[in-house]
Amino acid sequence: MAPRGIPEPVLIRGTGLLGASIGLGLRSAGADTYLSDPSPSAQAVAVDIGAGQAFPGDLTAAPAASPAGDAGSTDGTTGAEGAFVPGVVVVAAPPDVAGQVVIDSLVRFPGAVVLDIASVKGAIRREVDAAVVGGQLTPEQSARYVGTHPMAGRERSGPVAARGALFTAAPWVVCSGGDTSPEAVSAAEEIARVLGATVHRMSAEDHDASVALISHLPQIAASLVSSRLQETPAQSLALSGNGLRDTTRIAASDPQLWVQILAANAPDILRILYGVREDLDRLIATMEEPTAPGARLDIAQLIAEGNAGHARIPGKHGAPPQAFAVVTVIVDDAPGQISAVLQDVGQAGVNVEDLRMDHSAGHEVGMLEISVLPGRKQDLTDALTAQGWKVV
Repeated sequence: MAPRGIPEPVLIRGTGLLGASIGLGLRSAGADTYLSDPSPSAQAVAVDIGAGQAFPGDLTAAPAASPAGDAGSTDGTTGAEGAFVPGVVVVAAPPDVAGQVVIDSLVRFPGAVVLDIASVKGAIRREVDAAVVGGQLTPEQSARYVGTHPMAGRERSGPVAARGALFTAAPWVVCSGGDTSPEAVSAAEEIARVLGATVHRMSAEDHDASVALISHLPQIAASLVSSRLQETPAQSLALSGNGLRDTTRIAASDPQLWVQILAANAPDILRILYGVREDLDRLIATMEEPTAPGARLDIAQLIAEGNAGHARIPGKHGAPPQAFAVVTVIVDDAPGQISAVLQDVGQAGVNVEDLRMDHSAGHEVGMLEISVLPGRKQDLTDALTAQGWKVV
C-alpha cells in the first residue's frame, strides 16, 4: 500500500548512497519509485538492489516544457507532451550540480514537487531564485521546490552501500522559502517521515550556519589534525588510542565531495574559522610564554570553555546531556567476548547507556567501556567481577 501524502510516482535523480537508500525506503513503504542517474552502471546497480525501476525516458535532452506555464498532472500520469510525469522528484545529485538539476526538474516535470537533499541549502535556493529573475523559471514553478537535508550517511558510498533504514531516527531538515507551496512542504515532510526520519524546519540561512559549525568545522578540524600524521614515525602512532581515533575518524571522508560542500558554504564556515583563528592565536601567544603571569589561568580558561561547549551537546535520544559512569572491562580479542559481557550486564539488570571499545597497544586484549547511570556503577562492577571478568 502506497504511503499517504506522497504524490506518486517518485523519481529519484541520482543513485548514490543517499538516493538509492531513499529508493529502498520508499519502495519498502509501498511507493512507486523510479531511478535516473548519469552513470548507467550506478543506475543499474540501484535497480538491481530494488531501489526502484529505471526511469522510462531520456533526461539528457533539453526539457520540452515551457516556463510560460506550469500546467500538468501532480499524480504521475502525463505531462504537456504525454510524457511520464512524476509526482515528486528527489534530486540526489552532487552539491555542485544539484541546483541545475533542480531547475531542470521544475521545467521538465510540470506539477511535480521537486526537493533536493544536498548538504548546503542557501546556494541552491539562490540558483532557483536567479532562474526566476532570469526568466528560466516562473514563480509558480519555483514554488514547487523544497530544499531538504537528511543528516545521515555511512563510511561507504555508492548504491551498493545503500540501506532502506539509513534515515531511521536521523534529523531531516526541511528548508521552505516564503513562496514555497504548502503542498510541496507537506510532500517533502511526508517523505522524511515515511523513511523514519525526524523532521526539523529551518530557513536555508539558519541551516547553513548550523551545519557549518556542527558538521563542516569538525571535518576541517579532523582533516587538519590528520594531516599532521603524514610524516609521524610509526613508533609514535603505535601509542595512539581512542582520543586520536575519535578526533580523526571523519578525516577519511571523500575529498571531492568536501570540496563542493566547503566551497558552497564558504561564508558561514569562514565566520567560524575566524573565531577559531582568534582562539589559536590566543593559545599560541600563551604557549610562547607558558610561565608568564596568568598564562596557566588562560590555558585553564580555554579548556574550561571547551568543557562548557561540550556540555551543551544533546545527550541520549536528544535529551539534556547527562554524565554517566564508566565501567571498563578487559576482554580477550576473540569471538563472542563482547556478547558474553553484554549478556552478563543484562543479567545484572543494568541498562547500557553507551558503549565503546579501545584496543590495548601490544596486547591482544580490548577494553570495553560501558557507560551506565552513576548509581549503578558499583552494582555492575560487583556483578561482572563475580562472573570472572576483569574490571579496571
